[in-house]
Amino acid sequence: MDNLQLDSLQLTCERKAELPDIAQKILGFADNIKVLIFAGELGAGKTTLIKELCIQLGVGDAIASPTFSIVNEYKDVTGNSVYHFDFYRIKNEEEAVDIGVEEYFYSGDYCFIEWPEKIERLLPEALLLVRIESGKGEKRIFNLTRYE
Repeated sequence: MDNLQLDSLQLTCERKAELPDIAQKILGFADNIKVLIFAGELGAGKTTLIKELCIQLGVGDAIASPTFSIVNEYKDVTGNSVYHFDFYRIKNEEEAVDIGVEEYFYSGDYCFIEWPEKIERLLPEALLLVRIESGKGEKRIFNLTRYE
């Protein structure tokens, strides 16, 4: 990533019950950045965290991983779209271009992206990287880096 790093923050979550507070802190740290990318091993909790972020934004729909559909669209409490992408199954960036990802990324709506390394060249410069590390039991460490 050649973007200019603006700021970083580390958050620790000992139990899943702390996720609502963590999600609020992530949204606050993101500030006006609407594209959030999530990195972590399979099972680190990327989808679980994205579900909580959606809940904090007031999404009332059932929130599920878009592993097979690539993107799910939800509506927040104000009627704005929230997009959840999972690029785990795509073979190349062309597949992402074909579904119009750049239009989503520059829409001004929240875009939560799992497996962003599959489409790295398509990502906007302004984004928040959320790197999730698994600890003992339910413990998770969230390393946040804002880029512009």
